[in-house]
Amino acid sequence: MSRLSLAFFATAAVCVLCGMLWGIHMGMSEDMTMAPAHAHLNLLGWASLGVMGAFYGIAGERANKRLGWINYALSTGAVLVMIPSLAYLLSHGNRINPGIIVGSLLAVGGILVFLVDVLLTMRAPRPAAA
Repeated sequence: MSRLSLAFFATAAVCVLCGMLWGIHMGMSEDMTMAPAHAHLNLLGWASLGVMGAFYGIAGERANKRLGWINYALSTGAVLVMIPSLAYLLSHGNRINPGIIVGSLLAVGGILVFLVDVLLTMRAPRPAAA
């Protein structure tokens, strides 16, 4: 398995562990104020990064590794910026929060790069059978 795929999987695993611990904390405190941030962490951090890691693992050498690492940087950056910004917004009231805007743009950028890489991989020649 490629380092790129492993990077996506390792980051996804850290995100889901944090999400699980955060969910346990919310349940024990009976305070679900942070539920939207918790859900975004699980969706962007665990599910999205995990699916991308699976793609790069399956696509192998057919995928464009440079685009893959750009995707990883944008998508991981989105999680690192958006989740704390959303948590801050939820705990301090409804205010304009540039971190959410930046995090959202990073997430969209990551998905766009991922889409381009998927489309290019679809067009890449298949390796010869051994």
